[in-house]
Amino acid sequence: MIRDGSSPSQERPRGASLGLPADGPGSLAAFSTRVGAFLIDSLAAALVAGLFTAPQLPGNWSLLSFGVLTVVSLVAAGQTPGMRLLGLRLAHPRPGARLALWRAVVRTGLLVLLVPALLVDADGRGLHDRLTGTAVVRD
Repeated sequence: MIRDGSSPSQERPRGASLGLPADGPGSLAAFSTRVGAFLIDSLAAALVAGLFTAPQLPGNWSLLSFGVLTVVSLVAAGQTPGMRLLGLRLAHPRPGARLALWRAVVRTGLLVLLVPALLVDADGRGLHDRLTGTAVVRD
């Protein structure tokens, strides 16, 4: 019986349905941290594209460099440069294994569209992560 008059919390910790801890390493990353990693990766992609388009601005070429940078780094290391700087990594169905190329391509393609990343579930995972069976977690 609760004596202080409050009702028991019916909320489950974020990531519980995925078997992830509520806090610490391996827990789902906060939305703000994921946005920060995305912005770092976007800036890096624009700078890389700018090297090839200078003195003109990179325009849509930065989308291509973002896609290549993201897919290559996720398959090779399981995290993008922005994720690495902010202490994040990509968790996927087979822990310890490299991310399959198709998962990285589909996830990145949806992330470039931006809207799927903003359609989040109760755990805060975007549509791009739900469709590929991945989650951005604290490293």
